[in-house]
Amino acid sequence: MNILAPVRRDRVLAELPQYLRKEAALHVHKDFHPRVTCACQEHRTGTVGRFKISKVIVVGDLSVGKTCLINRFCKDTFDKNYKATIGVDFEMERFEVLGIPFSLQLWDTAGQERFKCIASTYYRGAQAIIIVFNLNDVASLEHTKQWLADALKENDPSSVLLFLVGSKKDLSTPAQYVLMERDAIKVAQEMKAEYWAVSSLTGENVREFFFRVAALTFEANVLAELEKSGARRIGDVVRINSDDNNLYLTASKKKPTCCL
Repeated sequence: MNILAPVRRDRVLAELPQYLRKEAALHVHKDFHPRVTCACQEHRTGTVGRFKISKVIVVGDLSVGKTCLINRFCKDTFDKNYKATIGVDFEMERFEVLGIPFSLQLWDTAGQERFKCIASTYYRGAQAIIIVFNLNDVASLEHTKQWLADALKENDPSSVLLFLVGSKKDLSTPAQYVLMERDAIKVAQEMKAEYWAVSSLTGENVREFFFRVAALTFEANVLAELEKSGARRIGDVVRINSDDNNLYLTASKKKPTCCL
């Protein structure tokens, strides 16, 4: 039997992390959806089991800082000796959200045109798409629209969460940042994406951003599973686990009123 080590203490989420900018947020609720909270509380009495992995793809131009962003969060490192990603790479990050084990699989895709066909084959099945641009490069912001269009060819736009992330904030002067943020928020609103600005060098907003991604992805997946369970029959108990073929465990228990 494969027993995983406990989740790191700094990866435990008991509350919903908040957005960076209200005008460019996926939602502005202060807490997790009540149905999600209820389902997770039921886990403590055996009604919710292990949750599956969620796939997150990270796309954007060459050298905008995709790999540095992932490495800062997963490894707490920053490498000035930049090496372009060839094809794809990925990191697995484990969380505990509202008492439920949850993992993000972060797919770091190549920004070079010659590797685009290889990278795009890994886009399919994403629960979230992170589109990264350089806050000091207007062209990279414009290119995010095409990166998103390419990623959505392999995914259902109605079931994927979008995040527009400006990197290298440490290189921007306050005046430059204000102007770029204004344009980025406009793009994010057009995309229906949540906007964030980060610095992989200093770590500014990196942890907060990935916690937000984990929390919203978790929330969306739990709500989706609850909707599926509701389509079966009243009295079924949701079991969220790593086996796509066994998402539900039927039991003759009364449906909890807190999840209505």
